[in-house]
Amino acid sequence: MTYFLNARAGRRLFAASVTLFPLWAQAQLDVRGLPLWEVGAFAGSLTTPAYPASAERFERHLVLPYFVYRGEMLRVDRDGVDARLRLAPGYELDVGLSGSFPATSKDIAVRQGMPDLGTLVEFGPRLKVHLGVPGPGFRLWMDLPLRSVIEFNGGTRSQGMVFEPTVVLEGADIGAGWSLSAKAGLTWGDQRVNQYFYGVPSVYATGLRPAYEAQAGWINARASLGTSKNLSVDLRVFGYARMDYYGLGANTASPLALQSSSPTVGVGLTWTLGRSDALVSP
Repeated sequence: MTYFLNARAGRRLFAASVTLFPLWAQAQLDVRGLPLWEVGAFAGSLTTPAYPASAERFERHLVLPYFVYRGEMLRVDRDGVDARLRLAPGYELDVGLSGSFPATSKDIAVRQGMPDLGTLVEFGPRLKVHLGVPGPGFRLWMDLPLRSVIEFNGGTRSQGMVFEPTVVLEGADIGAGWSLSAKAGLTWGDQRVNQYFYGVPSVYATGLRPAYEAQAGWINARASLGTSKNLSVDLRVFGYARMDYYGLGANTASPLALQSSSPTVGVGLTWTLGRSDALVSP
């Protein structure tokens, strides 16, 4: 018997793939190098706010296949499919991909009666600046991605731009076979994407939810830790924790901005079904 995903389920599946997959991939360093390609499956669970500064939280659980290709110029990995251009020693330019889950307004008390939040896909160029090697098996760099935000919700529409400067430290083996990925950064949004999250058009205003026009500016500051460990040659466990702080955001006065901080936590397993013999530098 054949089953087909409806449009909404398909959007949730795609959002999950670009949200849960990095929880494993970002902490997967190996000092000996990584296979040129891998195929397998991963299962993960994630608890996260419904949207930035939301009081409601959603849990997501998913099992998906994965494919990774680590070519010198072309890569298929945690950031999607990208072509890398080395501008100069220590500088790379590529195209990255990110995403977030949809949220139904009837499940969010403060958004009752407002349009649902659709699946968001962020796509755009990223400048990667290598900052050095703090120690054996470690790498330090800065990511400077500028991405267009596309919403999938009964069609597609642009919802603005985001800029997310982030400092990244990765360690291949911090002890007992555990790898580490630590990140700290900021998220800036233009007026359109901030209006999407925090704006209240007058038609949706109520006595408890006054009209609000969002402005461009910072959305949050965030810090995260990811770790993973091989349980066997083909089985790997991973964990991820991130704290977002919204107190310095440009739209804390919005009636939809209810939290000053919020955690995101994820755990999961990956099972590698096949890999290349050839190894490449991580």
